[in-house]
Amino acid sequence: MPPPNPAVLIKQALTHHQAGRFAPAATLYAQARQLAPQSFDAWHLGGLALFQAGRTDEAIPLLARAVQLSPRSALAHFRLGVARAARGELEIAVASVQKAVELDPKLADAWEHLSLLRQRSGQLAEALAAAVRAAELKPGSAAAFGRVATLTVELRGMNVAHSLFAEATRRWPEEATAWLNHGIALATLHEPDAALVALDRALALDGKLNLARVGRGLALQEAFRVREALATYEEALEHEPRHAEAGSARLMCLNYLHESTAESLLAAHVSYGRVQAVAKPAVLPPREAKGPLRVAVLSQDFRRHAVAAFFEPLLDHFEAAELEPWLYHDHAIVDEVSARLQAKSKRWRHVAGLSGEQVEAVLRADAPDVLVDLSGHTGRNRLPLFARRLAPVQLTYLGYPNTTGLAEMDYRLTDAVADPVGLTDAFYTEKLVRFAPCAWSFLPPKNAPEIYIPEAALDPGRPVVFGSFNNPAKLSDFTLQLWAEVLAATPGSRLLLKGHGLETTARRREMEQRCLAAGMDVARLDLLGRTMGAGDHLDLYKRMDIALDPFPYHGTTTTCEALWMGRAVVSLIGNEHRSRVGASLLNAAGHPEWAVASVSDYVRVATALAADRSALAAVARVLRGQLMAGPLFDHVGQAKAFAQAVRACHEEKRASFRACL
Repeated sequence: MPPPNPAVLIKQALTHHQAGRFAPAATLYAQARQLAPQSFDAWHLGGLALFQAGRTDEAIPLLARAVQLSPRSALAHFRLGVARAARGELEIAVASVQKAVELDPKLADAWEHLSLLRQRSGQLAEALAAAVRAAELKPGSAAAFGRVATLTVELRGMNVAHSLFAEATRRWPEEATAWLNHGIALATLHEPDAALVALDRALALDGKLNLARVGRGLALQEAFRVREALATYEEALEHEPRHAEAGSARLMCLNYLHESTAESLLAAHVSYGRVQAVAKPAVLPPREAKGPLRVAVLSQDFRRHAVAAFFEPLLDHFEAAELEPWLYHDHAIVDEVSARLQAKSKRWRHVAGLSGEQVEAVLRADAPDVLVDLSGHTGRNRLPLFARRLAPVQLTYLGYPNTTGLAEMDYRLTDAVADPVGLTDAFYTEKLVRFAPCAWSFLPPKNAPEIYIPEAALDPGRPVVFGSFNNPAKLSDFTLQLWAEVLAATPGSRLLLKGHGLETTARRREMEQRCLAAGMDVARLDLLGRTMGAGDHLDLYKRMDIALDPFPYHGTTTTCEALWMGRAVVSLIGNEHRSRVGASLLNAAGHPEWAVASVSDYVRVATALAADRSALAAVARVLRGQLMAGPLFDHVGQAKAFAQAVRACHEEKRASFRACL
């Protein structure tokens, strides 16, 4: 009987291989290699079959041998790279796939995979370039084009990428993900009505596309339809209980609602924390604090953003306080504020576009002593990573008015006005650290205009204008009813509201209807949309005489801005952090009398301010100086207190760890 023919064996193996029967194919390829050890196909296809069977460790030596036998084979280099990437050998994998596209520049699949590997490596510009090349080679592929658009978002921002998402819906009108991406882009760009149309189209094409439900929630939130947004997020969570973005967005919506209690908010946040918890988070013992502590700060807002304006004054004094700042910027936009913060940091990591696993790997390699979250449940936060314990000490600060709900978040920095001792402690999973007289340090925009004396003080015949430039989502029904009482008690007065979306006819009509339902005369209502720059925004305070704080979710940035522009702010104090921020800021400004504990006192203070127009002028003249004399502008003192708090948290955790040994 003649010996088996290697070519026949490979042909038989290929029949099994193409039918998805990888095990018998691998066996036949192995027999062919024994008979023809120089057969490229036997090594190459045999390695591929083993890889497809999930036997990666066995596949890699075969594919490597195939590359040796045929070093000009782009396909062999490509498949070896894919296998090495599956085993976590990212750097070698990139080199293999890069070699493949050099050998065959028209190998579209290799370009696609190179894009994925570059992204995993954190090389977003290179990833985008590879994705563009893949899309050029596969002009009919919606997935390839969509990858270009998605990477463009991560690298250049939604303002640049949104036209690509729109183009995708024109080219692939029956592709659900194209409509999904277009809808999320529109919602992000504050076009909620068009976003809802696109997202509804996505769900009509694919009802299982849960991210479209999350996008609908975002669009409804952008339209200030908070209760509908809440219901939509809850629907998304029914389909996918661990969806972190939907979970955080739901919690944010709950903060806006007047009927949410401290108890119900705690329960909701703890539920989120339980869902995101891992079975055995890492145990990281704090090191002995000799020399500066390495403090890693993770935020999507190291750019032109309110969080940066509150954090930068502290960062300016980290070195003197023996804190070594490592900043992790998690947003596509890198602007002049980013550059300024980068210059003030010991290390700067731009982690936008990286997966959670990639960010985790970066942080574990950097090994910070303390990891600080500045986002809470806002935006595209990274809270699920904190549940995995990425630093011996983890704390949250600044960006969110409530607990994270995570058992692995150790501390929350606050003050004794926003969180009086014994009043709010039970409603946090974190230990509260009241580190300073006021939990904030304010840095006003450099292009802020000079203070305008209120026009009502200059012209006795002009009506007094109350106002709020807060996010309209904060304007609860209770808030509008409260402001209706203020207007009713102040004859001839007007209400000025400013916020994104209010420049559109739809949002204006909705706000007018809500104000009408609250008992307000809408003829006394003035609505303004967003302005482009901080200077233009602050310049509009010349049209406002007295600022009104919403309830229960107070303003923070808006309150600081109003005070900086010389405007009194009237705030109603509640029993939770979200409704006590105003009291903290007004106390820091030297005017605790403007923060009151009852509706009747709120109306009384507002009307008393309106009645004494000369006093409004006096307030405008001195308020900026009073603000600068207080803790909000004691940047050195606040930074020192912050550093002492961080060190105390680290030492407490270290002592606790030693006690457990």
